[in-house]
Amino acid sequence: MTPGTPPLVGQIIDLALEEDLGRGDVTTRLCVPPNAKSEGRVIAKQDLVVCGLDIFEAVMKRVDPDTEIEIMVADGDRIEKGTLMAMAKGRTASLLMAERVALNFLQRICGTATMTRTFVDAIPENCSVRLVDTRKTTPGLRYLERAAVLVGGGNNHRVDLGGGILIKENHIRAAGSITAAVTNCKQQGPHPLRVEVEVTSQEEVNEALAAGADVIMLDNMSNPEMAQAVKLIGGRALVEASGGVNLQTVAGIARTGVDIISVGAFTHSAPAADISFLIN
Repeated sequence: MTPGTPPLVGQIIDLALEEDLGRGDVTTRLCVPPNAKSEGRVIAKQDLVVCGLDIFEAVMKRVDPDTEIEIMVADGDRIEKGTLMAMAKGRTASLLMAERVALNFLQRICGTATMTRTFVDAIPENCSVRLVDTRKTTPGLRYLERAAVLVGGGNNHRVDLGGGILIKENHIRAAGSITAAVTNCKQQGPHPLRVEVEVTSQEEVNEALAAGADVIMLDNMSNPEMAQAVKLIGGRALVEASGGVNLQTVAGIARTGVDIISVGAFTHSAPAADISFLIN
């Protein structure tokens, strides 16, 4: 793992290995001579954006520290089907025992980066909107998936519930109104945190502005409604679009003039990239 990688990632790797290897690899024990050595090749079986080979290496070395990894491509590289991504050399049994978990991480992370890049590429060149992820992440994999979003050209929203103030429908109901919720957060919240509030109508936009919201999230509005809201806000707050964002709609949403588009699909709908590991 790269310097600065949080201990949580090591814990995730250990948990995944315990899940898959906790009782040992019966097939490998019966089929592979203990001292046999092999070389394995990590090969892209589709066009993809590279991300996470350091995690692949970490898994391999967690199973056997003597395994040697040579990485051929870098995070963020766009590679074509058939590209050799990495080589692994070591005990055959170690390679086989680590293979599935290492690939599971790599395929998931590359898939997230590739999905993100596809969305980024769909944004018209004359739009300066930022695409951000959400907390709709795979439980336990948020750090890795958020890192993949950055590699794919996207941006990160708040990392957790303590990373930002985001007043949503249920908060508004509990507080009694948008005004009450925003006022409480502005008066009592930590100074560095901006106050963001979710709205669903032009009336709620006006209320959020009057209450002093720093960011206004337009929830499931049509493109004309969003364009109208952007004009109404007039730069007095940042504007985020949320809901109904997919590859068919993201360009039109960007053209409404919003500053930010949050895309849950980056993490909750990214298909695993097709990557193989072949030994010889």
